[in-house]
Amino acid sequence: MLLENMTMVEVKEKVNENSIAILPLGAIEEHGPHLPLSTDCIQPEYVVEKVAERLGAFVLPILKYGQCSSTKNFPGTITLRFDTLRMMIEDILSELVRMGFRNIVVLSGHAGRTHMTALKLAGELILEEHDEDIKLLILSDYDIAYTMNEIEIPVNDGHAGMIETSRIMAIRPDLVKGTAESNHPNFPPFMVLKHPERYFPTGVMGEPQLASKEFGEKANVIIIDRLVELIEKMVEKNA
Repeated sequence: MLLENMTMVEVKEKVNENSIAILPLGAIEEHGPHLPLSTDCIQPEYVVEKVAERLGAFVLPILKYGQCSSTKNFPGTITLRFDTLRMMIEDILSELVRMGFRNIVVLSGHAGRTHMTALKLAGELILEEHDEDIKLLILSDYDIAYTMNEIEIPVNDGHAGMIETSRIMAIRPDLVKGTAESNHPNFPPFMVLKHPERYFPTGVMGEPQLASKEFGEKANVIIIDRLVELIEKMVEKNA
């Protein structure tokens, strides 16, 4: 159920302590010369729609902006400051708790370390502020994707690489503009960089030339199944 399409009466009648709320997040960020800026939004939107159908969950409107450290200087990328993102997520989670939700999932299509840290810090603050028995799951769908054993993944495949390109080919093939050269940037260890884009000027980290629609379809099915399992376990815990 899309929360934004419901009336306040429907929310009051249908939301209870057993309800599940899912907040999808993405980013407007470069994804090489072949994928759209909305790549990190397309993936979680697709996943949460399928997951919600199976669990009867409530889906919130997607937040299409995130914290983009490595890609911030590329054309098209729009990045939020860490504190801006953290406070936005903290406010949204707080409102969901006030609304009556006790089972909340935050799924991000963008998996940057700083971005994910902001989300998890917001979640920790919410748990500290509320005495209620709130169950909270915060992850990127790539936390699942990079642990898939069912299908083979190239070593060090990442941003705009084989997995990501394959998934967009499966979900929105009309937005895929060909392919791109493989690239594996060698970032200097522990350096804080003002211009990280110099290490991957094409905006690619991985093997997009190995992408296929079939791989993307398989990956999406696995991610959806695993997320359903994770949410079911979360809801059942201490039930």
